[in-house]
Amino acid sequence: MCTIGPASAVLVGELVGAGMDVARINFSHGTPAERLRNADSVRVAAHAARRPVAILVDLAGPKIRLGELIGDEATLEAGAPFTLRPGRGGARGDATGAHVTYRALGADVRPGDRILLADGAAELRVTGTAGNGVATEVARGGLIRSRAGVAIPADRISSPALTVKDHADIPRALALGADYVAQSFVRSAADVHELRACLGPDGPPIVAKIETRPAVDGFDAILGVVDAVMIARGDLGVELPYEEVPLVQKQLVRRALDRGIPTIVATQMLESMIASPRPTRAEASDVANAVFDGADAIMLSGETAIGAHPVLAAEAAARIVRLCEERGRALLPTGAPPPVETDAGALAYAAVALSAADPEITGIACYTRTGRTARILSSLRPGVPVIAFSPDPGVVRRLALVHGVVARSCVPPDDVPGRLGLMAWLLGETALLPPGSAAVLVASTAEPGSGPNLLEVHRVPI
Repeated sequence: MCTIGPASAVLVGELVGAGMDVARINFSHGTPAERLRNADSVRVAAHAARRPVAILVDLAGPKIRLGELIGDEATLEAGAPFTLRPGRGGARGDATGAHVTYRALGADVRPGDRILLADGAAELRVTGTAGNGVATEVARGGLIRSRAGVAIPADRISSPALTVKDHADIPRALALGADYVAQSFVRSAADVHELRACLGPDGPPIVAKIETRPAVDGFDAILGVVDAVMIARGDLGVELPYEEVPLVQKQLVRRALDRGIPTIVATQMLESMIASPRPTRAEASDVANAVFDGADAIMLSGETAIGAHPVLAAEAAARIVRLCEERGRALLPTGAPPPVETDAGALAYAAVALSAADPEITGIACYTRTGRTARILSSLRPGVPVIAFSPDPGVVRRLALVHGVVARSCVPPDDVPGRLGLMAWLLGETALLPPGSAAVLVASTAEPGSGPNLLEVHRVPI
């Protein structure tokens, strides 16, 4: 997943060529016109590449940001005072202080609270609040930039989960055809219900960003109401001691996988590539570990939004992921527990077991109207790709996020029993599997949404 920003707005086609499956459009930045142009660029590039690319709109939520800085950056020194001035506008900030976008900051924080700037590039300690400012001392210095994030403990934030800006942005997200909507600073399942009410029952799937301690504590309840989760490690590192974040990442990804919920691991995956043409060895290991944890996707933020080498960063991430999945199979996680409590789950488990038992089987193909069958198969982590055919272009795009799924559009068959025949013909026409190899076909003879009830082994024509 790549964030589209000033550095990559004219390079979307190259990002698709480098391996981008999902384009993130961050509603914290840019104008509505710029976001619409970026979304149009993604659609055009995906059509040219003849493969699905999903668009994820990331709502700003109650995200606090610094205002503008003189020269667009400042270096904070440990021990120096730094004043946060709630409210937009006014003079540009510097190494002594800056405006912040959150007007209630002075009322929400307390002396001794820790505040991180720019995903931890600098750390402040609140020393007091007076008048229109929050006085802090720089506990750890570092370089900060204009509009850098300001992270305070989530239980201090009095703002609602959906801000006035979010309510204004939701219709814009729908207008540009978002395939997913990511909700920032989720604290409970109730927050997700609030967004679903705004999007409507037929609106795009919701990705809950897990970046607060309450979200970690209520993770299982959140899994019950979302379509995917993002482990957003930047702000999560404020809520938790940084040494706990890797363990929490592994635990949450595993729990989501067990529930069949796709996961995205985000923040500072290849951070050094904002300036460097190559990742560090530690960053390569970080991406690899997300794969071995079982994540469905890794997300690049500043690397592709504002970095000097956006295409190289996407290529690097894709190369690491591809190598891990091809040569690190022994380290990949096992799939979700067999979902045998339903006929659809039992059939999906049988298809995956059959693919593991027969070395000639090179793929599992399914016909799906909603994407549900493909997601169930993916959660079982078969050792072969899942080829998903759907008559709904939106479903095809959304499956771009789901691990191991190659989704393609198709026309609906004339009759329900014809779905297996349609898939068999499509496998031969699309050349997605080697000629002469075998594939497991999974379909349903029942009404849409009822789940698969038919399984067949098919030989791809030579």
